[in-house]
Amino acid sequence: MGEISLSQSPVQQLAREVSRRPLCVDLDGTLVKSDTLMDSLLVLVRSRPLAALQLPLWLLRGKAAAKAEVGARVSLDVRHLPYNRSVVEFLEIERGEGRKLYLATGADRQLADRVADHLGLFDGVLASDGKTNLTAGNKLDGLRKTFGDEGYDYIGNAGADLPLLEHAGTAMIANPVPALRARLRSRGVTVERQFEDRAAPAKAVLKAIRLHQWAKNSLIFVPMLLAHVLRADAFVAAAIAFVSFSLCASSTYIANDLLDVESDRRHPRKRSRPFASGDLSVTTGVAISAAFLAGSVAIAVWFLPPTFLLWLFLYLVATLSYSLVLKRVVLVDVILLSGLYTVRLLAGAAATNVEISPWLGAFSLFLFLSLAMVKRFSELQNTRAQGQTLANGRGYLLGDIEQLRSFGTSSAYAAVVVFSFYIGAHDVSSLYRHAARLWLVTPLLIFWLSRVWLLASRGQLDEDPVIFAVTDRLSLFTGAAVAVIAVLAAW
Repeated sequence: MGEISLSQSPVQQLAREVSRRPLCVDLDGTLVKSDTLMDSLLVLVRSRPLAALQLPLWLLRGKAAAKAEVGARVSLDVRHLPYNRSVVEFLEIERGEGRKLYLATGADRQLADRVADHLGLFDGVLASDGKTNLTAGNKLDGLRKTFGDEGYDYIGNAGADLPLLEHAGTAMIANPVPALRARLRSRGVTVERQFEDRAAPAKAVLKAIRLHQWAKNSLIFVPMLLAHVLRADAFVAAAIAFVSFSLCASSTYIANDLLDVESDRRHPRKRSRPFASGDLSVTTGVAISAAFLAGSVAIAVWFLPPTFLLWLFLYLVATLSYSLVLKRVVLVDVILLSGLYTVRLLAGAAATNVEISPWLGAFSLFLFLSLAMVKRFSELQNTRAQGQTLANGRGYLLGDIEQLRSFGTSSAYAAVVVFSFYIGAHDVSSLYRHAARLWLVTPLLIFWLSRVWLLASRGQLDEDPVIFAVTDRLSLFTGAAVAVIAVLAAW
């Protein structure tokens, strides 16, 4: 074996040690960290839900036929697929050394050809053709027929690749499923090298369920606190409702991310989300989402009033409708987003058996509409500042920025006006001994809302105002000051 240059990278050093046999690379889970069939199905469900209902009929004709039918209706954006960077780097080195590379995949031929054309690394493509599903034994037969006595080397990742790895001259794995290593050892297969490119599973799951977004569900405590119902049983009920609502919310966040997986991959920030980046599989996401939803409903049924369950169901239906359709309907999307905040207040009132004040309802309507508007405004503002084109399918145009600013700031100050009228209402004196002190809250509201919109106009606001509110020190200080004033007014 020749001497290795010290200037070479570790991957280059390893690449020089492999044989000159043709190198065959699997696509799903190997070259690409995700499953392209599942990605295609998600796009089909989102864009053509009626066509997706035909999947069982397509499967009756075989999996290869089903892949062809899906591929004929969905064209994945191969430029933004989550490629395994270490595998691609290795292939580029091998290509430079003159080695023959082949993409050998169970994916449909149409998709496989587009991936190969995009990367420009492969000398040939072996893929499913609508009749033969090129996985496991079928793929092994295809490779033997193609390469004969010359043999092949292979990179795979899952149980279906086991026969390919077992008969390969050199076996390599990429982001392997947990059981694959044990099965390879039991069959005496030596793995020459492994390519890892994914986040730790626990970290990816925590990121997917968006724990920071649970801060929104603290609104469940608001009706009880504003009504000055400070009983222990009310706090316990609110805490249980918080857990139930948070599990449901995380379930819907995962569903939304799954349905948005392709558009997220084109977004400079959202492409790092666990499903868009391929760090979590679609099946894992579906399982977590279903488990969280089941837990949420079980908690609500066992421990909370039936009216809470009704608000939880309304939230679930509204959120799924938003993810599937309404997020792409101009203005309807922001109205629905603001309504979801109000649903949290209504759910909290139901859980603690407290009547929600019309003043709180009106205040929340305008406040949350402003926050929903600033979310959309920030998306457009950041897109324009970065010189990018809109690709999220929301229906808004860059020219809508000023109109959204007008809508959002007007709604913000309308919330302040409602709060000012509330201070002078006749029923306030029964809750606050020194109601006049609540006027000190008004300038704080004006300050915080104006600052949010000012930062958004400068392009300095995160696209989610909730993340901004819970991470910005001045926002937290403002919130604490409001709480102190409210306590002093009550005493």
